Amino acid sequence: MNIPLRLRGALLCASLTLLWPLPQASAGIMLNGTRIILNADERSTSTVVSNLTSSDYAVQTWVNDAADSKERLSPFIAMPALFKVRAGEEQVVRIIKTPGQLPEDRESVFYFNAQEIPVLQQQQENALKVAVRTRVKLFYRPGNLPGTAQQAPGQLSWKLLKQPSGTVLRVTNPSAYHVTFIGIRVMEGGSAIELQDVDMVAPKSSQDYPLNHRFKSGTATVEFSIINDYGGYSDPLKSSATF
Repeated sequence: MNIPLRLRGALLCASLTLLWPLPQASAGIMLNGTRIILNADERSTSTVVSNLTSSDYAVQTWVNDAADSKERLSPFIAMPALFKVRAGEEQVVRIIKTPGQLPEDRESVFYFNAQEIPVLQQQQENALKVAVRTRVKLFYRPGNLPGTAQQAPGQLSWKLLKQPSGTVLRVTNPSAYHVTFIGIRVMEGGSAIELQDVDMVAPKSSQDYPLNHRFKSGTATVEFSIINDYGGYSDPLKSSATF
């Protein structure tokens, strides 16, 4: 059954409303947002780690890259890096940029990590405790970038390409901002293709999505929705894609 993208976004939003807080809360900790933005004119930004359970937790925080590298140094420091958050309490974590070179003509993306460490009570010595790591995007936004993050989705261009492996949909982002998708649908005639595992297209770059579909014409309609700076979902946007 094909679900309209607007309804699909609403359903997904409702699902995430359930899935986002509850597993984190039942596991131990949760954050106050799904993304963090640090502007170049700010020395630091912050996020809040909350413990909604009746147990105490120790929490370790750090920032790394998209590859989840443990060896590569990050230009960001999370402070405090290790702390205890008691039941029902919260802790503000500051994220500070260290001196170092990052591109000044586009956003950079890193990831903030919060790893819970269950605190065992004496009577729980033989209990199994599962530690959960929460990981959210951290965007570093240089000053004087052209345009705005809100304008970036409207600047995307789409093309259909025939490759040996089949047809792919290529989205090109000429803006200086990352565009994060919540859903992409390609429509041709009465056919609608819901793309799977869509995530994000980086600034000044392209992203390819394979399509298991034989096109009868040279034009298709692309309908997509994006996640904004506040973690909300946009209304569906439409564009055309041609070979």
